[in-house]
Amino acid sequence: MTNDRRRFLLGAAGAGAAATAAAVSKVAMAALPEPVIQADPATMAPLVPQTGRPYNPVVTLNGWTLPWRMNNGVKEFHLVAEPVVREMAPGFKAHLWGYNGQSPGPTIEVVEGDRVRIFVTNKLPEHTSIHWHGQRLPNGMDGVTGLTQPAIPAGKTFVYEFVARRPGTFMYHPHADEMVQMAMGMMGLWVTHPRGRHPLIDAVDRDFCFLLNAFDIEPGSYTPKIMTMLDFNLFAWNSRVFPGIDSLNVRRGDKVRIRMGNLTMTNHPMHVHGHEFTVTGTDGGPTPKSTRWPEVTTDIAVGQMRQIEFVADEEGDWAFHCHKSHHTMNAMGHDVPTMIGVDHRDVVKKITTLIPDYMVMGERGMADMAEMEMPLPDNTVPMMGGTGPFGSVEMGGMFSVVKVRRDQPRGDFKDPGWFAHPAGTQAYEWTGELAEAPRSSSAGGQAMPSRARPAKDVEVRARKPSGKQGHEDH
Repeated sequence: MTNDRRRFLLGAAGAGAAATAAAVSKVAMAALPEPVIQADPATMAPLVPQTGRPYNPVVTLNGWTLPWRMNNGVKEFHLVAEPVVREMAPGFKAHLWGYNGQSPGPTIEVVEGDRVRIFVTNKLPEHTSIHWHGQRLPNGMDGVTGLTQPAIPAGKTFVYEFVARRPGTFMYHPHADEMVQMAMGMMGLWVTHPRGRHPLIDAVDRDFCFLLNAFDIEPGSYTPKIMTMLDFNLFAWNSRVFPGIDSLNVRRGDKVRIRMGNLTMTNHPMHVHGHEFTVTGTDGGPTPKSTRWPEVTTDIAVGQMRQIEFVADEEGDWAFHCHKSHHTMNAMGHDVPTMIGVDHRDVVKKITTLIPDYMVMGERGMADMAEMEMPLPDNTVPMMGGTGPFGSVEMGGMFSVVKVRRDQPRGDFKDPGWFAHPAGTQAYEWTGELAEAPRSSSAGGQAMPSRARPAKDVEVRARKPSGKQGHEDH
């Protein structure tokens, strides 16, 4: 962030301190529900409702559900918008903005028909608001600064109140200085459970949820670069990157639901190994059953939510990840030269003693970098992190594991450890003789053969232009 930008933010925080009709009075402040703060990055147990209508709670991956109080039949929550420190992976922390001690903020869970009142206290250095993404509500509660409400000044508390009119998975995020505040990690999930049996919403045994988000944090730095449009280097689930993302632990035969919201700047094809699933919900609500078909990958566009369901009937440790390969790597530089075929490992080790964040692809591919164990700058994470039972997993970013076990107790979300493969069910090295592969008698043909074939084969060597070589300004 530039000095001019920082001065602007601090100046905006001090401006506009006059109270508005939407601001909470001092008398009302005394009656605010106590804010609950959570800084632990582990996945918290589901919050079973003690008051209000009953429901089957969700499990927020590397997150938690915000407690509430009942006040004359109204479910009251208290969100605090504030700077936070988020551990993105062990040994790697980021200075973000979020809610109630974390980024993303806590999941809000309600029941269809609940009257909900959310107090929002602004402890940021600038004004903010909250947009309830996908909700049906009064226009004045929609949270768009300048259009449907005045901004919430720094140090003030506003109130949002509406009825949760339809079941589904929704998101919340600012609609004030949105580029900065969302780039800094301000977002959260909202789940509205059905009031009773719903023809399009089945009961499930495990119900997980998380947000897809992305950051541009240079190795050795702590604060995201807020002006980035495309070249993000950390792709995260709930502001965590593999190996910092917890596994999704289920019992064999469980019906599993996973809710995913995308608040990044690009789409993410989410892929589950070992099982087929159906898309049973979007931010528009549950999908008609006639529109559902088996998938193993579903694409989630910017600003969308997808809810998938499957029966976990195959035991094992099944990979679950975004299928864009750059999104399953950490601290990925976009100006990394390709050095395949060049032995430069000793040179790289010497360079990194002078330039700690120097990185380059290995001579045999990116896996070299995991083998070389090069020193890293302070406060960052290897591009390919995580060690499995057979060595490096060679993944980062948006990657985790669905662990399916026959002996996982019902309602138990603890990590069962690595899967023990039954005899004869695992790939192994072949040490015998290899039979000669049969050869086809036909070489095939070209549908549209070239008219003039070169006299000899030509090997093309592509080279990207640099600077203004070969060009003149006119």
